[in-house]
Parts: sequence; structure tokens; C-alpha cells
Amino acid sequence: MEFEPVIGLEVHAQLLTRSKLFCGCSTQFGAPPNSNTCPVCLALPGALPVVNREAVAMAVKAAVALGCKVSETSVFARKNYFYPDLPKGYQISQFELPLGEHGRVQVYSGDRTDTGKIVNRQEKSFGITRIHMEDDAGKSIHDEERSHVNLNRTGVPLIEIVSEPDFRSSQEAYDYLIHLRKTLLYIGICDGNMEEGSLRCDANVSVRPKGSEKFGTKVEIKNLNSFRFLQRALDYEIERQMQVLSEGGTVVQETRLWDESSGRTFTMRSKEEAHDYRYFPEPDLPPLKLDPAWIAELTEAVPELPGARMERFVRQYGLSIDDALLLTSTRATAEYFERCAEVSGNPRSSANWIMGDLAFALKNMGKEIEDCPISPDSLAALISKIDSGEISGKIAKTVFEEMTRTLEEPAAIIQRLGLAQVSDEASIGAVVDRIVAANPKQVAEYRSGKTRVLGYFVGQVMKETKGQANPQMVNELLQKKLADA
Repeated sequence: MEFEPVIGLEVHAQLLTRSKLFCGCSTQFGAPPNSNTCPVCLALPGALPVVNREAVAMAVKAAVALGCKVSETSVFARKNYFYPDLPKGYQISQFELPLGEHGRVQVYSGDRTDTGKIVNRQEKSFGITRIHMEDDAGKSIHDEERSHVNLNRTGVPLIEIVSEPDFRSSQEAYDYLIHLRKTLLYIGICDGNMEEGSLRCDANVSVRPKGSEKFGTKVEIKNLNSFRFLQRALDYEIERQMQVLSEGGTVVQETRLWDESSGRTFTMRSKEEAHDYRYFPEPDLPPLKLDPAWIAELTEAVPELPGARMERFVRQYGLSIDDALLLTSTRATAEYFERCAEVSGNPRSSANWIMGDLAFALKNMGKEIEDCPISPDSLAALISKIDSGEISGKIAKTVFEEMTRTLEEPAAIIQRLGLAQVSDEASIGAVVDRIVAANPKQVAEYRSGKTRVLGYFVGQVMKETKGQANPQMVNELLQKKLADA
């Protein structure tokens, strides 16, 4: 029997507020353990929560960016469970009335190369069930002798983005998470750092006979703190469940952990249902009522999203979809490209330099484009030097390498190293005469119809002029000289 997987993702994103969701404590990552705490986040008697307005604004922007309907009234609820790093004994979340519902995103899915290019690209539509706000729990750290609890993270504002079970492969889930992270970074509400836990992902996986509309028994997988872990864990769990069913067994509903060292998932606990958490409205917080005018204001403040920007790049600059996807992979990359294209007047060359030489240089420097030492105006100046004929494309590579080393402007490097392109007909003509005279055999081949030998002569002239001769003029003078030889 042939099976198909059914996958849904629950993504927790920490919001980039300076203070926690219900108190004024700092959200700084890496502070000394248990230093960013107060009576509210420690749940001391009599301490009451107050909602962080900026966190609500960020959550609304996320809902808008992901195509959700924003609720003018939502309700906070207590999610009751015991864990050592949860001092209240419950988490303040949202249940029956979340902040946003019924979203949808368009995602390009397919295999990815090392450069990020998507092969066998397909545009797919994935639904988002809901977005709700909640406060984070603390963190337990275990060593061989004891367990430690750090409550700095307790109360940090989160949004949980719950997808529909729309993914039919690990690749689709991977591409959706890439798109989600990119969107949150674009709108500036989450730093997307999976290593630090500011973006965390749980997956719900089941398999069913291909063609069936009935869902199988789902298993939740936790500890997916990287894109690679997500894909590897899903592939393993899908294969495990298919094997269980093929052998006549039954998949058990449970929560499993991914162990990267062994490449396996293993049982953590039985899977809880919503009723296990005994949700009820948070008595210390009134319903969250949002002014429609404020929602409209926040909607207007959402910047151009990656999908819309990609489509505009294709339409406005004549880029391919592949190139536009790469150039909109981050907001900083897109803005760098637009500035470079505007100043140089050459979008195609700007794209090629950014995706090629600049990307390679940044990788070698260990920098992201946000910290690029070469400004888009400087790169545009280099492109303009090529377009004006002042330097050749080959010389431009030398100039660019020098720019990465010295951070000088292209004009200063060209002048200092004497790299300006030679377009003096007399000077180039003299070199052409010498090269033609020194190669009678190749002249005879050219005149006998082997015109490809022209490339040999061009190479010799460029070699003697150290690549500085105007290539177009070299070609013209050589053709004229060889015809007369």
C-alpha cells in the first residue's frame, strides 16, 4: 500500500520587544541567570499582569503579513500544566478567541542548491489556522549531577503560528518555515534565531493511505531548532510510521523528541489534547479589544512583503524568478540591490555582482549583507565604470578585490593602480601590429577561413596590455589588420 504524509507545523516566534508580555522586565538574551525577573513573572501572590501594547502591535502585524483576519476582540486564557520552569503553574495563552485566524501564504517549494536556488520550483498555497499570543516559559538546563532553572525567559512575548495540515512532504514544511521566518524578519518583529530559541518549531505528523481523506494518528515532534533538524526528523518519522502500518501495527498518539546524534525520534510522553490543559479565561486580564482604526494603522505600517517584492523585481527590473527570489531572501539584500540598481542604472549587472562576487566576498569575510563594508553606492560606481568603458569587466574584478581589502572607492583604486582602460587607437594599433607580425601561421589560418583563431589574437593583445585594452576596439582593429595582412 502506498502512503502519504500529512504534516502541520506549530511555530513559536519571540517578539522583539524590550520588555516582557505582562511586566516591565527586560527580554535581553544572555543576561545572568534569573536576573530579568520580578513578582509578576515569578507569579508571586498579589502581582497582576498588564499587557504590553508593543507586543500586541507586533502580533497584529504578523497576522496581517500572513493573511489572517485580525480579531477586534480576543481573550487570554490560562493553559494549565506543571513544569519546573513554569513558576505560575500555567501559561497565559489564547484558546477559543485568538488574535488572528484563517491566514494563507504562497510559498515557492522545491529542492534547494547550496546557493539557495530552488530547483523544480512550484508555487504552493498553505493555510494558517490561527495566530495567538502567549508568554514563554523559563528554561531548564540539565547536567550530570543536577538540573538548573533559569527564569529569565519566563514571560517573554511569543506568537504561536499554527498551520493547517497542508504539507505533504518534509520539503514543503521546510520551505514554509523558510518563508515564515523570512516574513517575520521583513516586518521586524522577530530575529529568527533558531539557535537561541527565538524561533522554535514543533511538527505534527501522520500518514494515511494515498487518496484517503481521513487523517491518521498524529505524532508531535519537538526539539526542532534548525531547518535541517526539521527536515531530517520529518523524513525519519514519516518512514517510521509507514513501516509500523505496513507491518500491521498501530501508530500511537504521542509526543516524540528528535535526537540529532542518533538521527531518530524517541518517545517523550503521551500526546496531550486541549482538554488536558484545562483552558479557562484568564481572570486577571480583561478581553483584548482592538480599535479598528489602530488595526488599520498597523496594517498600513506593514512593509512590502517578500512575495510582493519578488514579483515587483521580476516586473520592474526584468529579473528571472530565481534571481528575484535570491535577491529578496532578506530585506537587507533587497534594499541593497534596489539602491545599487538605482545608482548604477543597470539592474542586471547589479544583480549579478550582488549574487556573485559580493556574496562570495561576504562569505569569506564571515559577514552578512547588513554589515557589508562595501556600500551599494560604491558597487554601483564600479558597475558604472564598466558601463562607461573606463575599465573592462576583467579589470573590474581586480578593482573589486582591492575594494574588499582597502575599502577605497573604485575611482581611487583605478587611479592608484593605473588600471584605466586604454582606448587610444594608436596605442592599441601598435600592439596589434606587433602581435599579427609575430604570428604568421595563425594569420594564414584566419585567412583560410578559420575565423575562430581571432580569439587567439585577442587574448595575446589583452595579455600584452595587461587586460586594459578596450576589447571592442581590439576586435575591430584585429579584424581590419587580418583582412589586410
